[in-house]
Amino acid sequence: MSIPAPQHVHDLVGIGLGPFGLGLAALADPLDDLDAVFVDQAGGFSWHPGMMLEGTTLQVPFLADLVTMADPTSPYSFLAFLKATGRLYSFYIRESFAPLRSEYDAYCRWVAERLESLRWRRRALAIEEEGDHLLVTLAVLDAQGATTRFEQLRTRHVALCLGTAPHLPPALAALAGADEDGADGADGADASAPVLHSADYLERKQELLEAGSVTVVGSGQSAAEVYRDLLTAAAPRGTRVDWVTRSERFFPMEYTKLTLEMTSPEYTDLHRALPEDVRDRLSRTQRALHKGISADLIDEIHELLYGLTAGGRELPSRLLTATAVTGARTDGDEIVLDLAHSLTGETAEHRTGAVVAATGYRPRDADLLAPLGDRVRRDASGRLDVARDYTVDEPGRLHVLGTEEHTHGVTAPDLGFGAWRASVVLAAVLGREPYPIERAIAFQTFGLPAAH
Repeated sequence: MSIPAPQHVHDLVGIGLGPFGLGLAALADPLDDLDAVFVDQAGGFSWHPGMMLEGTTLQVPFLADLVTMADPTSPYSFLAFLKATGRLYSFYIRESFAPLRSEYDAYCRWVAERLESLRWRRRALAIEEEGDHLLVTLAVLDAQGATTRFEQLRTRHVALCLGTAPHLPPALAALAGADEDGADGADGADASAPVLHSADYLERKQELLEAGSVTVVGSGQSAAEVYRDLLTAAAPRGTRVDWVTRSERFFPMEYTKLTLEMTSPEYTDLHRALPEDVRDRLSRTQRALHKGISADLIDEIHELLYGLTAGGRELPSRLLTATAVTGARTDGDEIVLDLAHSLTGETAEHRTGAVVAATGYRPRDADLLAPLGDRVRRDASGRLDVARDYTVDEPGRLHVLGTEEHTHGVTAPDLGFGAWRASVVLAAVLGREPYPIERAIAFQTFGLPAAH
């Protein structure tokens, strides 16, 4: 199948249309001196549909929308969406900064419908160097995901907004018939013993409730939301729900003001300047900054457990902390999990009818960069070595948005920092700052101050 040779040269091609890619597209839209196009393999915007639980909210304020922190006057702000949909006054009276998760998803789809630069059902296959330009090869997909033809885009810059993929621990991935990144394997899941990632929770909730017993594995907000939702629905029908976490406690997300200053350019400067091994150690110790559970949800779960035991009733649940799943297998219609307690050294078997693994996400592979070889920087672990300006090549033409936690720290996954990072990328593409870039916002000093 031949590929038509492109003659037109874009300034920017964005690959991936999650919140960070969509935010970049929204900020690029009003810029008359920028020729940009954005592609995604999906048929349209969808944000974590498997976790769109009734009443759940974002863990960040509405100001952390696609554009506001770069351009408060943007027609693509969350407040503009509320005004356009007749909900601004209701949101005002509600007096909560945290939008409903379903409303954030609707907001993003509202923005996507208004941007003419988006190209859906385009899977990026490869990025090649072509003199001063980059050549992006795309597969054009039909509604079933089959390739109908190929396209190429020629561009001066590429923004990789690839996002993350569901991650399953090896033992659970094998039972689920998936690889560790959550992709379906050849055999599929054992229908009599469902094992799934929380990303698929709502789609298979009824199946879980019919399993007789369910075990939630994980430690963050998703695990807590699934546990609460399952226990609420399961208790009246006698289905048992247990929760297993490697964490030594059910820790709340840290949300104090001076800690929030770590989502700042100044802290990012410090984090990026540290040696790779120090950055990795910090990332492990900073989990409570963006992977904890909201304090309100922890209290709601305790209230639920309290109510379920009223009148001396036995709690239809067990919560295990400091406990790792070291192995998993099926035994008839049951799943047998091998558990190990990190503090006591004890081991045990745990039998359950189904497993929901709220075990997080990992950056998607950037295989499309393979044709560029060693012109793309990588660290000692083989990960993209993202420079402070979010580039991964010496000419500064390849930009990475949203998957650089290993190099830039806690700002990488933070929705509120997305517009700042997009501003940096747009400034690099245009050679000017279309949106002023704040370089100092924190009251505290990260690292030692320069000598006077």
